[in-house]
Amino acid sequence: MNLRKRHRGASAEVHTSAMNDIMFFLLLFFLIASTVTNPNVIKLVLPKSSSGQSVSKKTVTVSITKDLRYYVDKQEITIDQLEGILQQKKTLATELTIVLHVDETVAIQDVVQVMDIAQKQNIKLVLATKPKA
Repeated sequence: MNLRKRHRGASAEVHTSAMNDIMFFLLLFFLIASTVTNPNVIKLVLPKSSSGQSVSKKTVTVSITKDLRYYVDKQEITIDQLEGILQQKKTLATELTIVLHVDETVAIQDVVQVMDIAQKQNIKLVLATKPKA
């Protein structure tokens, strides 16, 4: 009687079909979550800065797009309306800061106009940039 065990080639198998499904759902979840995170942002290409700091006080976001459209907190305005709107916002908050989001292709003169309006009303202004890669 032959009592020796036959050694079959030990094969370790990993079934990854369920893992593919999980990875697909995670990828889909993160793609959807990333588009919903901040829907109140106007898409701009910001200039780069090595000292990117965030502002945490009462702020008003002023955006200038590459086709020279002006926005105050997602509401489109003209440059002539900007001073009146900022005056109204200043009466609601004692310490107001403007976060200026400007597309990198906008001429500096258009940025200086907004800076002059903020200076006239004695409002702090911060230029938004994206960190250098």
